[in-house]
Amino acid sequence: MVLNPNDVFVVPRGVEHCPKAEDEVHAILFEPKGTINTGDAGGDMTATLQELD
Repeated sequence: MVLNPNDVFVVPRGVEHCPKAEDEVHAILFEPKGTINTGDAGGDMTATLQELD
């Protein structure tokens, strides 16, 4: 599946997925609080948690 600018896609709960891109992208991911993901691994590539106002 290819998404274009301003497209939205909802991955159903429990479906394994692996998003990828050929070029740099800006994406917003919404997950339930407490969701464990690879961002919890730590290291140079891990961003800090940011709360939205």
